[in-house]
This record gives sequence, C-alpha cells and structure tokens, in this order.
Amino acid sequence: MQDLEQLKLDALKAIDECLDTKLLEDLRIEYLSKKGKVQGLMSLMRDLSPEEKPTFGAKVNTLKSAITEALEAKKEELENKALDLKLASEKIDISLDAYNPKLGTMHPLSLVKQELENVFIGMGYNVAEGPEVELDLYNFTRANTPEGHPARDMQDTFYIDPTHLLRSQTTAIQMRVLEKEANNLPIKVICPGKVYRRDDDDATHSHQFMQCEGLVIGENITVADLKGTLELMIHELFSKDAKIRFRPSYFPFTEPSFEVDMTCHICGGKGCPTCKGTGWIEILGSGMVHPNVLEMAGIDSKKYTGFAFGAGIERIAMLKYGVSDIRDLFTNDVRFLKGFKR
Repeated sequence: MQDLEQLKLDALKAIDECLDTKLLEDLRIEYLSKKGKVQGLMSLMRDLSPEEKPTFGAKVNTLKSAITEALEAKKEELENKALDLKLASEKIDISLDAYNPKLGTMHPLSLVKQELENVFIGMGYNVAEGPEVELDLYNFTRANTPEGHPARDMQDTFYIDPTHLLRSQTTAIQMRVLEKEANNLPIKVICPGKVYRRDDDDATHSHQFMQCEGLVIGENITVADLKGTLELMIHELFSKDAKIRFRPSYFPFTEPSFEVDMTCHICGGKGCPTCKGTGWIEILGSGMVHPNVLEMAGIDSKKYTGFAFGAGIERIAMLKYGVSDIRDLFTNDVRFLKGFKR
C-alpha cells in the first residue's frame, strides 16, 4: 500500500511539472501502458491473500483514474497555452495603417491618345492602324512625295532596305485606308500610332514619338469643315473658350496647307511665358487633301474632296499637362508618372 501511495505522488508530481505535450505522452506510456508501472502492480496480487486482493485492486483502479485525470487536465492546460502563444504571435494590430498597394496609372501619352479617340469616335470616325515597318510606297509615294521629291529631305528616315522603312508619319495609314476604302466612300478615320525619324533627342525632339492624324473624304468637303472639326477637338482637349487660326504652310499631300495655332490655354490669349507673350500656341498641321493623293488611290478628285490633319500626341500632352521636357514622357520615372492618377 505504501508503494501505491508513493507511485501516485511521483506520477502526479511528474505530470504537474511537465512543460511539453510530447513529454506528457511519454509519462502516459510510462504509467498507463500495458507494460507501464500501474499495470505492473497487478502482478503483485498473486502474492496477496484472498481478503487483501479486493482492497488492493480497488486502490490500483483509483490510482489509475487519478493519473488519467491528471494527464487529461495537464494536456488541456498545455494545449491552451500553445494556442495562446500562437494567437499572440499572429496578432494583428487593427489600429495600424493598412498596407497601401502600389497601383499603376495611365501614362500621359495613353491618356491623350484615349481622349483623342473618344472625341473623334463621338463624331463618327473610325480608328485605323497600320504597320510600323512600312513600304516606301505608302509612307512617301502615295502621299504625293515621289522619289527625288525635295519634301523627302524634310524627314530623315530610318530605312531598312530600299523599299522598307520605319514609318516616319502616320500618313502611311491614311494612304492604306484610301486604297482599301476607295469604293466605299465617304471616309472618316483617325490614325494614331508611333513614328520614327533620325533626330537628336533633346527637350523638344525625339527619334520616336506618336502622331494622331485624321482624314475625311466625301462630297463637298471644305475648309470650313476642317476648321469646325479642329475647333471641337481643341475645345474638348483644352478649353471651351479656345480659338484657332490658320497660317499658310506646305505639306506635299495637302493643298492648300495650314499650320494651326490655338489661343494659349494658360493665359487665354493675353500672353504668358508658355506662349512666349504671343497669346498663340502652334498645335498641329492640316490642309485639304491634294488631288494627286486621291487620284493615286483611285478616287475621282473632281467629285470628291477631303481634309487631313496631324498632331503630335507628345506635344498635346506637354501642353495639356505642363511638361517642359519630352524625355520625361519616356524615362518611366515613377515620381513623374504618379502625377497622372486614373
């Protein structure tokens, strides 16, 4: 009986001091398994008298129950402590500022291109695209600039071979549209896209830039239609109060040709550093489509007329957003691009 009491004290003390569920499982095996210490006590019953056996058996069962209860209680205690530690380590302080993910923004050139497309789609225009590696035929010849024409000197072009080049103007897209739609008049398209010229990069020039050209062909198209179209475009892009003026110019594929100025959107035409005190800013080139261009596409120039215009998307973006150096539009400086939120 003294051995029973001592075994009970030893077992309960070991369980109470246990700090680990694995060690607790070792104690369970040590005391309660088939070869454990409690089961080993049952072998002593053969040495007891018949009167002592019932009392001894009852004591062993009581010991077994006490150890079992102590093991279960300790197991629950250790599991609760482990859970508390886990929760403490994974605790989220909801009072802290949330993580602010870095979201991309629309590039200013994409914003202007999208805005131009929206303006002209609203007027019933289609958006046309073409290859950036273009044939000399469409880039120059069909635009009334045959080989040897002095107007070719106006552009220093990237030639790939004698007949292929990186297009120097999106006029090439217009020439393809004229050829394709010659029997499906009238035509109303804009042609946005990249163009390439051999130029030294500086604050106002780049060897690669974007243009958006427009073309309208139909019956009785006049300069008045051109002026009204450009005025609407300027009003939508800059200011409802802006005015435009035409200055005579020269482009091989239009006759007559005009440089187009708008009243400065910063000072309203009063004069400021942006417009160099003149009150006017040059914005694009335009004109009535040259009869030769129509005839080369198979369109009767005596029955049909049209107008064309072309604007640099970078120039519009620089004026619209106050960008002083065109290189800022290509360097992908995140600090610069953050200024153009969606």
